[in-house]
Amino acid sequence: MEQKDWFASWFDTSYYHLLYQHRSEEEAQAFIERLVKFLDLEPQTKVLDLACGKGRHARTLFALGLQVIGTDLSEQSIHFAQQSATEGLRFLVHDMRESLTNERFGAVFNLFTSFGYFDDTLDNQRVIDAIAEMLLPNGILVIDFLNAQRVRDTLVASEVVQRGTITFEIQREISHGKVVKQIGFTDQGQRFQYQEQVQLLGLDDFKELLQEQFDVRYTFGDYALNAYDPSSSPRLILIASRK
Repeated sequence: MEQKDWFASWFDTSYYHLLYQHRSEEEAQAFIERLVKFLDLEPQTKVLDLACGKGRHARTLFALGLQVIGTDLSEQSIHFAQQSATEGLRFLVHDMRESLTNERFGAVFNLFTSFGYFDDTLDNQRVIDAIAEMLLPNGILVIDFLNAQRVRDTLVASEVVQRGTITFEIQREISHGKVVKQIGFTDQGQRFQYQEQVQLLGLDDFKELLQEQFDVRYTFGDYALNAYDPSSSPRLILIASRK
């Protein structure tokens, strides 16, 4: 590619991790513990944390007795995650649009809105196809995504976030079916500008993507696994099984 996709450049910077450093490890751990208990996965089930970031979910999955591979496109994130790698917990730089060769999983987790990043919506189906190829029959797919309707209803157009000496100026808009976030800041006299964009996919969109290869079994609306309400739930969490 002549130019990196926005996620390939922004996610691989230290500034991305600085901006989002407030994300709660405790909340993530509690969610994964609750989720694994609900799924009733057998001990030592081989699972994939797809778009694992620095590995916080993968580490919890491993601590709960599962064999885990975490993958992410960000080399910096994987470099950090590999500090906790051990037998049964591996991390790889990998594009989610491709399947891992010779790997099969009992479950695939795609968490914390790690979907819908691409300009070409056909790439969404490529991701689902790759997941289906890697899952064993009746294997489980978990997608944890934003609630598109709530985002539309509650969008904050602009805000300023202070992280240490850096002031992040954030602008948001909804454009062409995506929520687009412009992130600007100055560090040591140099100006930086990055962008995030995520497709506003709803439950029906996911059902259409999944219909050929998956059965959607459950939908939840938050990390406590309460029922999904499109008007008020903070999240859209889908649990589907491979046909």
